[in-house]
Amino acid sequence: MGVSAAETGKSDPILTRLAAEDKVGFWKKPNLLALYLLLFPTCMGIELTSGFDSQMINALQIVPYWKKYFGGPTETLAPELKGIIAAAYALGAIVSLPIAPVVNERLGRRWAIFIGSAIQCIGAILQGFAQNAAMYIIARMILGFGIPMCIIAGSSLIGELAYPKERPVLTSLFNVSFFPGSIIAAGITFATNNIQSDWAWRIPSLLQLCPSVMQMALIFFLPESPRWLVKKDRYDEAEDILIKYHAEGDRESEFVKAEMAQIRSTIKLELETTKSSWMDLVRKKGMRRRLLVSSFLGLFTQWSGNTLISYYLGDLLKLIGYTESTFVQKINLSISCNNLFWAVIVSLLVLRVRRRVMYLACTASLLVVYISWTIAMEKAETGIKTKVPNNSANIAVLFFIYAYSPCYNIGYNSLTYTYLVELWPFAERSYGIAAFQFWGRGASFFTTFVNPIGMDNVGWKYLISYCCWLGFENVFVYFYFPETYGRTLEELAFLFEDKALADEAVAAVQKTLDHNTAPEVQSKEKTVPDVQTIA
Repeated sequence: MGVSAAETGKSDPILTRLAAEDKVGFWKKPNLLALYLLLFPTCMGIELTSGFDSQMINALQIVPYWKKYFGGPTETLAPELKGIIAAAYALGAIVSLPIAPVVNERLGRRWAIFIGSAIQCIGAILQGFAQNAAMYIIARMILGFGIPMCIIAGSSLIGELAYPKERPVLTSLFNVSFFPGSIIAAGITFATNNIQSDWAWRIPSLLQLCPSVMQMALIFFLPESPRWLVKKDRYDEAEDILIKYHAEGDRESEFVKAEMAQIRSTIKLELETTKSSWMDLVRKKGMRRRLLVSSFLGLFTQWSGNTLISYYLGDLLKLIGYTESTFVQKINLSISCNNLFWAVIVSLLVLRVRRRVMYLACTASLLVVYISWTIAMEKAETGIKTKVPNNSANIAVLFFIYAYSPCYNIGYNSLTYTYLVELWPFAERSYGIAAFQFWGRGASFFTTFVNPIGMDNVGWKYLISYCCWLGFENVFVYFYFPETYGRTLEELAFLFEDKALADEAVAAVQKTLDHNTAPEVQSKEKTVPDVQTIA
């Protein structure tokens, strides 16, 4: 395949082999287990907020008091107003992206999460007490402004703290937390749906601050990224963290010594050719390749038709004749549960299936689902217009909405941050993930704003645009996505660069290992003559 030729800088996976030789499960390592348990509320819980927001806006559009408050006595919001309310979250995120990686690099991963969470708390409070549509939109922009700092820091911190064996699964679970957030939001909105006042929508809007409060309360119980500490020349602190969590306190651990040597040598080589700035993303051919892949991955995660289900399920179901509020809320909640199930299942595949295989399976299956869904939607909508409902087509539409989830999760949910953390070397990781976020949030803003307008004007034909785009995704993934499976972060640091740099980092690891084994060899050599003499 065309991608293989460009992957010139893959190094000898020495550390990967050492980690594979460790047969002790993480659940038998008290320190590592404690670290993973703490990662869930502090880092993986970050996407709870995004999931909550997506599902809350989706569900509130079904709540009569929300529609009356923002749509007037007719309870009808103009498509443009509905679009900007949903898209404001993404717009706020876009505004913050130029500074989010700078905060990460200067203050560290933990402070970035704390600051981003504090901003989101402010946004949630303003959202819950909004007095008009303008205040509600601004509050949602503030919420969106805080989320990229947390996402960039959280996804990086998981990858940089985790033991190499478990890292792919943990970074995959990062995005999975989107779905528990959406389930919680769907459940809360379903429960408040029948409150006969504005608190039917104000309560869910206020409760969006809960994940951020949890992160602020717990984040400083988590250690800082050892890679960030090495970059700041705080080598002893970094080594102490690795010893505690990757060797259970064994200061003579061969693995930690090799890991520390690899991290130090790789970051040293990276910093010799980079300034950790935005310009680094376009200065060299390898970085431009990473930027291209990350940018289109951002577009793909939000332009594959998912925002249509996440934000406008009510409108979709209305097109095929389902309008009863309680029924739509039940469908909404069940789809969230379906999403979570498939996301968890798929996240466990990252240790067994190569990245390109998963992405190609994702894009191909999404195209099949969307083409089938479009055909079913046309039949269902025709039945509504002719006043001869086509129940088979209606059921088919619901089936393909549910079938969309496993297909999307194969690549664009569970694998996304695993792939990004592997794709970008440490020095540019924050900026690379921020670039992904920029295109992803931009695509989200565009689609969430345009979706209601498109469906209102052309109905089922609007789905054809997604079919065409998904066809392009298949071609792009096949020709441009590199393989990153089965290596540590440092072993992938020079994936597109000169192999000599990768070999230099490997040499530092090998030197450390040789130094550790030399005393044992010398000891054996001394004992051999004695045995021969005795004989």
